[in-house]
Formats: sequence, C-alpha cells, structure tokens
Amino acid sequence: MAAFGLTVIRHGETRYNKEKIMQGQGVDEPLTDTGFKQANAAGMYLRHIRFTHVFTSDLLRARQTTASILRNSQHCKEIPVKCDARLRERNYGVAEGRPLGDLKAMAKEAGQPYLSFTPPGGETLDEVKARVKDFFEHICHLVAQETAEGTSTPSLPNHQAGLARDANSEGAAGGLAANILVVSHGAYMRNWIGYFTSDLRCTLPATLTKAELSSLTPNTGISRFLVKLEVREDGLQPKIHCLFLNRGDHLHTLSES
Repeated sequence: MAAFGLTVIRHGETRYNKEKIMQGQGVDEPLTDTGFKQANAAGMYLRHIRFTHVFTSDLLRARQTTASILRNSQHCKEIPVKCDARLRERNYGVAEGRPLGDLKAMAKEAGQPYLSFTPPGGETLDEVKARVKDFFEHICHLVAQETAEGTSTPSLPNHQAGLARDANSEGAAGGLAANILVVSHGAYMRNWIGYFTSDLRCTLPATLTKAELSSLTPNTGISRFLVKLEVREDGLQPKIHCLFLNRGDHLHTLSES
C-alpha cells in the first residue's frame, strides 16, 4: 500500500472574480493585486510542506498562483511544475465573459438550477467529472509506479509531509510516498469534491457541515486529503480521507489589514 498527501488550491482573485463575470476557459484574466496577496499568503501558510509533485491548470490565473506559492516555499522553489489542461475551469460556452446574472437567467429560462445548467457550447458536469476522474487516476498511477520503482520520496516525515496540526491524521499512514500540490479553479474543484464524496466515498471531518461541503471555495481556499492506494486484481483502489476543506486561515491577515 502507498499513501500520498494531496493539497488542492483554487487560484487567487481576478478582476472577473471580483466583478462576478464568468471566466471559464475562454477568458484568461491575470490575478489582481489582491489575488497576488492571497497567493503569497497561501504560499506562506504552506511554506513548510515539501511537495514532491506540483500540477497546475494551464490558465494564467492558476499558473500565477502556483508561482507565488512556490516562491514562498522553504523546500520547493525549484520544483518542476506540470501544466495540465485537465485542471482547467469548466467551459461555460456562450456565458463566458458575461455577468453571472446572465448565466442564472439562462438557467431560469431553461427551468434548471444554474449550478448544473450547461450553456450552449459549454461543458456538462459529467464532462468536467470525466476530466477530474482522468487526472486523479493519473496521479494515483504515478504514485503507485514511483513507489514500485523505488523512485518516490521514501516515507516523508510528518513535519515535511503535512501541516503540523494534521500530523496525527497523516502519521496514521506510516509516512507518505508523495505529497502533491494541485492548483485549479472553483467550479472544477466543486466537481472534484463531489466525485470524491459520491463516487469514491471520501470520508469527511466530523465537524464539516452540509453547507460547507457544497459551498464554493474562496480564492486560494485550501483543501487537504490523505489518499491510500490499495493494489487489487481489478486495479488501484484509493481510500480517501479529507483532512480539511476550503480552508482560508491564511486570508485572515489580509482582511484584517
């Protein structure tokens, strides 16, 4: 059995986030000054973690967030970053570049909830889920292969493997074979959490409410998972435990200032 830590972060604020305009894939806005401050704060919050793999959406706002996080790292400043189109935001078709209110109006006219509504030319939730599944299976096979070949980082100690407050939870794995950072987008991450909880039966913190589970993660919100891989005859079987979801502790200093 191999186990790895998985940290998933939403990109920092863009002008379109602030103005509630749909971005999707066709609008590639850079971070605002606030977005860079959020990303730097996330980097400081995660600076003690020794990540072994870093993946980011290839959209600019995610790449800028990733660079800011790694710039603050004590261990990973020079780590290779892999851009992956499977981590892109949901494609919103004709709604991209238009106010969120327009998307809600389209959904209302179609008699559908706006969160699950697919605008003309956009991706369905099932299509986004297929990208999520494909990427997650990719990293699971990557960790399993590196563990089998002996090329993974052997048994990362707890002070390097995760945040100090999660040491007890992560220590139960007997050390981690890898520690993966993923930077993506809000709607994509909502779909990812749904895939983990509904399809893979991810266990959740006892204190997590239904409202928190369904809420959109804030810009640079951090979610942390422990993934244990079991090798079976029918392939890899991941067992996932959520350590925390959509955490924004690092943003408190920004709001206070």
